[in-house]
Amino acid sequence: QLQQKVVASAIFRGKKEGYVQSINQPFMDTWLKENDINPKVLQLIHGEKIKYVTPVIKYDRNGFKARDRLLVLTQSAAYVVELAKIKQKIDYATLKGISTSNLSDGIVVIHVPEDNKQKGDVILQCEHIFETVTKLCMLANKQNLVKVVQGSLQFCIGSGKEGTMVFTVGQEPQVFKAKNGQLTVV
Repeated sequence: QLQQKVVASAIFRGKKEGYVQSINQPFMDTWLKENDINPKVLQLIHGEKIKYVTPVIKYDRNGFKARDRLLVLTQSAAYVVELAKIKQKIDYATLKGISTSNLSDGIVVIHVPEDNKQKGDVILQCEHIFETVTKLCMLANKQNLVKVVQGSLQFCIGSGKEGTMVFTVGQEPQVFKAKNGQLTVV
């Protein structure tokens, strides 16, 4: 716990809204147990030790449609899982970066290399952003790759294309595709 909190502090203190309020909440070991995961998925992960599982909302890279998924972190990779299917596997060794905004949203972008294995960066929204990002970067041993950004960030859609995500403050938290085609997070 203490080690995770020290890493979380190094990443988020003074940079992301809501961090101070999160300090006194202990991090969970995981939000779902192994027997909550579909046996087909467990078979596909074959033998990798599962370290952390949390429900997330994944946003498609093009239309930004919201989809319920699980984020499964093992010793060597992060998996985005839909029911009985692995939608994306991100080996920690190839992880290029992790970005989140300075506001109180739960958006995290996992940056991956552009190659035949990857479709593009992964856009997720999770309820336990500080815990999830901390565990991800500790398992990947890439604390120095976490960026807390202001205003906007670029992400890879795939095949050389980039998208822009804009962060703003408003009355109602929401995530939507703006008329200009950008993903807007309020």
